[in-house]
Amino acid sequence: MDIQNAQPRPRRRHRSLTQELVTELSRQIRDGEIKPGEKLPTESAIMEEQGVSRTVVREALSRLQAAGLVETRHGIGTFVLDNPGPSGFRIDPATIVTLRDVLAILELRITLEVEAAGLAAQRRNPAQLAGIREALDTANGGTGDSVAADFQFHQRIGEATNNRYFTDILSHLGTSIIPRTRLNSASLAHDDQQQYTARLEREHEQIYEAIARQDADAARAAMRLHLTNSRERLRQACEAAEAKALEG
Repeated sequence: MDIQNAQPRPRRRHRSLTQELVTELSRQIRDGEIKPGEKLPTESAIMEEQGVSRTVVREALSRLQAAGLVETRHGIGTFVLDNPGPSGFRIDPATIVTLRDVLAILELRITLEVEAAGLAAQRRNPAQLAGIREALDTANGGTGDSVAADFQFHQRIGEATNNRYFTDILSHLGTSIIPRTRLNSASLAHDDQQQYTARLEREHEQIYEAIARQDADAARAAMRLHLTNSRERLRQACEAAEAKALEG
């Protein structure tokens, strides 16, 4: 594929940049522009060609991996699979409709990500720690797709476990694991957006700092606090909504 001569494509704004990029890369794979076994262009090349951020590129590649179209070989690159096919495990975002559905996803995340944070603290290497920091800085920067950046922070922690199954399941879940994908979480917390964002940033920083100093117990505790805070806000919102429905 000739990246140098490719012209950036105009992007439609009514769909997310991430989904547009997934659609475009899927088309290139389907049409044979990128053949089975071939390496995809680098993140930087895709960013330049498609006019998107690194966070969007990484999220798109994660979705392609979850769909069984590509595989990422850490330190080497991302390659088109010879026999792409549907993943054997999938949570369809379309099924995450109610507050109870989002709450159930959070319960799953707690069981998975608390331990992932502890393992990441024990096993992370300097490059992986830098990747977590980069994702956190992007999420805290307030620019671009905040949901994708949040997801990348959690996915980088999964990668730092050096257990590919953590990475695989987080990729399969995708951004549907982030409550803000479907809900106005600030409103649920009865906070203004600035206060809500500041709280999230503090919680993320506490997770990062524990992983940085390789304190596994503190990393587990910080991740549990972060996710249970979200769960508690959603639980209260669920109960309030259900009570209101009964009154009606």
